[in-house]
Amino acid sequence: MIVDPAQSSITGDMDVEALRRYGHQIVDWIADYLANGTKEVSVLSQALPGDIRRSLPVGPPLLPESMETILADIDRVVMPGITHLNSGRFMGYFSVGSSGPSILGDMFDSVLDVTRMLWRTSPAATELEQVTLDWLRQMLGLPGPLFGMLHHNSAIINALVAARETIQNLHIRQHGMAGRSEVPRLRCYASEEAHSSIEKAAIVLGLGQDGLRKIGTDNMFRMDVEQLERAITEDIRDGWYPFAVVATVGTTSTASVDPVECIADICERYGLWLHVDAAYAGAAAIVPNFRWVLAGCERADTLTINPHKWLFTSFGCSVFYTRRPDIVKSTFNLTPDYLQSAEGEQDEAINLMDYDAALPHRFPALRLWMVMRYFGQHGLIARISEHCHLALILSQWVEEIANFELMSVVCFRAHPYGMDDEEQLNILNEHVMNRVNATGRYFLSHTKVRGKVTLRVAIGNIRTTEADVHGIWEAIQAALRAELGLVKGFWSSSRQGVLRVVRLSCYAL
Repeated sequence: MIVDPAQSSITGDMDVEALRRYGHQIVDWIADYLANGTKEVSVLSQALPGDIRRSLPVGPPLLPESMETILADIDRVVMPGITHLNSGRFMGYFSVGSSGPSILGDMFDSVLDVTRMLWRTSPAATELEQVTLDWLRQMLGLPGPLFGMLHHNSAIINALVAARETIQNLHIRQHGMAGRSEVPRLRCYASEEAHSSIEKAAIVLGLGQDGLRKIGTDNMFRMDVEQLERAITEDIRDGWYPFAVVATVGTTSTASVDPVECIADICERYGLWLHVDAAYAGAAAIVPNFRWVLAGCERADTLTINPHKWLFTSFGCSVFYTRRPDIVKSTFNLTPDYLQSAEGEQDEAINLMDYDAALPHRFPALRLWMVMRYFGQHGLIARISEHCHLALILSQWVEEIANFELMSVVCFRAHPYGMDDEEQLNILNEHVMNRVNATGRYFLSHTKVRGKVTLRVAIGNIRTTEADVHGIWEAIQAALRAELGLVKGFWSSSRQGVLRVVRLSCYAL
């Protein structure tokens, strides 16, 4: 086994000149990967279960190994098991993509290795985060003041814990919920299109799945506000204690936008906490023409937006805003003796750990700050606008071709003329998707819209071009032709009586 000569001491770190040399090598690898690598590889990993494990030794290394050996195994072991979310041809699940300035910010984050739990543990991490999130607030057109902080992912648990603490006379932070007959059955509400993280939060908080009541949606997949109010009044009558509503701006399946203004009216009428999950589509409000997506969000008690979905920042950068930071702080503030600090008594020396259940946090603001500065507000507007333009083009292509049904702006399904059995259509669309993904050229995912298996093309990667969108559309059509095979009459370029379109105006571009 070759030992790296730069390891001059068994107790020391890598020699700094070796770090410089390998650092240049890794940056060159990253640049080559972004320039060409994502174009040459299969977007979906072709590894089979167990392939990666079998390519590695059973036990850990006893002796040091050279960086040459380790870096070689990045290509030999790691890369075959990577599904390339950072490729412009990855259009599954949700928009994603780490840009160049975000990647460089990650490098700084790693070498500084800070935690901004206390102001004193890294003043720059705390204050830069506050400034960056206020810049973002201004870009989004949200009124101030708003207190903001970053989380690894959408902080729905933090929002609902804070909401629970507003229930008068229960003091759940202090006394808990178990074994207390005076604690009523608590219930929160979200639409049936809301993200599964809300239901998981209900489980974690001890509310149980029954503690989340899912509200039906209208013909544009938005929360039905009349049904919401009926549910609240029914629950009050039946002994439940409603305490929070979660509205969604950009549902994962259809990108629908709940009527936040109307939901806010109901929350105010019944004294409920309003949390808005704008993780997916909230960033669109940076574009002036799309600012309507956040209408009413200024009335929310808490709001989340994920820059790692549509602001070209790598994973682990989710914004949590609140207009009630005093409630959030009183919910989570707990400082042991070893973390006491004099600066914590000063207004400008915020200890962000006081607003969160977790202590250590890295420096995600560094990435977002670098992205916002590198592209500027106008650059971000241009890129988001282009993605919306590409989504509109795709929806127009779908409408122009027979045998496809548009379900929402980027959701559609194969629906050949004469094939109306829903079970057959579900199977057909699963096969089309699997056939496209199996080629490795593109990746798309699916959802169910009103129980119908639907193909989703999520456009939001900074590297996705019109050629990529046209390519995946051609691949989908080819996959459908292959599935239909020699069955006559199913494939036709005629639109006469064939196209069945469900128009969705809630996310009109």
